[in-house]
Amino acid sequence: MSIQKWSASQVAKKVINNEALFILDVRNAEAFEDWKMEGHRFEYLNIPYFELLDGIEDILPKIPAEQTVLVVCAKEGSSLMVAEMLSEAGRDVAYLAGGMKSWSEYLEPIKVGDLTGGGELYQFVRLGKGCLSYMVISEGEAAIIDAVRFTDVFTSFAEQKNVTIKYVFDTHLHADHISGGRHIAEETGAAYYLPPKDAEEVVFPYTPLVDGATVQIGASKIDVGAIYSPGHTIGSTSFVIDGSYLLTGDILFIDSIGRPDLAGLAEDWVGDLRETLYRRYRKLSEELIVLPAHFMIIDELNADGTVAKRLGELLAQNHGLNIQSDEEFRRVVTDQLPPQPNAYQEIRQVNMGKITPAPDEQTEMEIGPNRCAVR
Repeated sequence: MSIQKWSASQVAKKVINNEALFILDVRNAEAFEDWKMEGHRFEYLNIPYFELLDGIEDILPKIPAEQTVLVVCAKEGSSLMVAEMLSEAGRDVAYLAGGMKSWSEYLEPIKVGDLTGGGELYQFVRLGKGCLSYMVISEGEAAIIDAVRFTDVFTSFAEQKNVTIKYVFDTHLHADHISGGRHIAEETGAAYYLPPKDAEEVVFPYTPLVDGATVQIGASKIDVGAIYSPGHTIGSTSFVIDGSYLLTGDILFIDSIGRPDLAGLAEDWVGDLRETLYRRYRKLSEELIVLPAHFMIIDELNADGTVAKRLGELLAQNHGLNIQSDEEFRRVVTDQLPPQPNAYQEIRQVNMGKITPAPDEQTEMEIGPNRCAVR
């Protein structure tokens, strides 16, 4: 049987199209339990590679014979070897090119909706990491919000759309992934905006992003209006785009809320988090479509692959928005925190411009799931 080489893009299409897939993950059990490829209809078998060195006969009954099996490892080599063994046993098999490294880095651009006067809003879904970035397009101009470090994805997309990147924003100083914001700005000549309360230690120039700031994109009056919304960080800032979309950064997610501890100030910031979620956001229109900077679980994806939901629905359904007492809220967001993101302190240093790791080091720093939320 032939062996197929599948790209992260091919697998992403299966996630978005809700297709079935059987995955044989040959990483060690700890790595698999911590982080794996997720899809609504994915099935898994985790057998570490070293257990298959003497052959795959024992696992054949556990692998469906009627569909192609995707073999996954950390970087590709081990999965290719196992795929060859399965092929020799007569199975239809594929392996993931670049392994989980490539899955962690892949971005899928998906159109969220049309904006006033012919504008468009796109969400870039990083399925393997849970990161969400955005591009607002209007009459030849573009703004990017919460870009990840793969700057060529955004600049290439802008070229395809024949638009000029004029503005780049980060809603806050990120701690779980390396921002590409200032690098895109440097490459394109765009203005780079960052909340000044998060930027006290940065070592590069930026334009202060302050409460109430409005930047017009193009000539069709698509305003990107800023709303100060601290809690995840002291400077966290949300955006209302075109009066229809609320970009919440890492403050509010579809199924969870932001964590306040990644700068070591959970007790200090928990009050700010509650103020933002229970007072500032409740003053906004419930018809706004919430677009967060991350998602945690595959169930947060809509049928079209986007991560978005009406604010009114979240106010009614999101547990983090329905905790009655201040004391209980404080307990939830300080005592029930998940493990902190991999290398989050170093990532903050990178995003401040204080250190510049090599590309391979940056990959290792970001490996793992999104851990910006409290559920």
